[in-house]
Amino acid sequence: MIHTTRATIDDIARAAGVSKGTVSRVLNGHSTVAARTRQRVQEVMTQLSYAPDPAARHLSWRTGQTLGLSLDRDDPLLHPYHVLFRRALESQTAPQGVQLVDLRADLKGMTRLPSAVLVMHAVDGDPRLSYLAAQGVPAVLIGHQPGAFWVAPDDVGGARLATRQLTGAGHRQLAYLGAGPSQVAQDREYGCRDAARAAGASLHTIPSDFTVLGGYRAVRRAWEGGLRFTGLFAQSDESAAGAVAALDDLGVGVPHEVSVVGFDGLPELPIPLKLTTVAQDIPRIAATALTLVQEAISGLPARGEFIPVQLTPGATVAPPPGGTP
Repeated sequence: MIHTTRATIDDIARAAGVSKGTVSRVLNGHSTVAARTRQRVQEVMTQLSYAPDPAARHLSWRTGQTLGLSLDRDDPLLHPYHVLFRRALESQTAPQGVQLVDLRADLKGMTRLPSAVLVMHAVDGDPRLSYLAAQGVPAVLIGHQPGAFWVAPDDVGGARLATRQLTGAGHRQLAYLGAGPSQVAQDREYGCRDAARAAGASLHTIPSDFTVLGGYRAVRRAWEGGLRFTGLFAQSDESAAGAVAALDDLGVGVPHEVSVVGFDGLPELPIPLKLTTVAQDIPRIAATALTLVQEAISGLPARGEFIPVQLTPGATVAPPPGGTP
């Protein structure tokens, strides 16, 4: 077969029956592509005599480039999730000579912006994206927004999993520990409410941030104020740890009086029991974010991707007092 025009990524994706993002990941050697899919894409490349555009390849990571991590104004740099996420990024960027730079939410005061930016702790219509676009800086949102490059864990689906773990154990008096303007908080509360409604369970929201101390204070205040529940879904593992500590100090046993489920899958928590949680695939989120950054730098069309999550059973869920699953 003779091709009179140069094959493009669009041609490869169409012929292989995959997305352009998958083709890009194969080209960049990422391990997140299934072996069978990788083989099919490579076979199509061979059939179409595909060769990457040298100009586009030149626009990929170069030694000396910088990747900014734009955090929320109140995010601590040593937040456990950020540490794990940054470690996953560095394992791939460091060998390429790419420097990671921590940025705050207000980017307008910077005299020099990085080569590209990962926008973390997203809110709907995040203004950082429009600002970076106006400055000509490629950006990827850790969250979701139409028309942008983005990657996010399946927060809604994960919250449903967590809530179903509680309702499946027999709980019908539930509490959601969280709140706030971030997409993470809103999506997880939405998924929790949806699953609670489907199970015919009552649900009270206990406002809290993502921290251990915030979870402790919020749960203690709510319980001492008379709120009662037998199942609690916390928007983060850290706030779940705070909730367990508060209940323990109040003389409320976990899980025999109150069951607790967290979200994130953090490896170490300051509680005596193994927490039942919804685990994110942090290395895959980081790898996908870097692939999207490279696509943004190369001028490919914007796209987004939700990364699956999974429930990790622990020792903090049991049937409610006097109930059976």
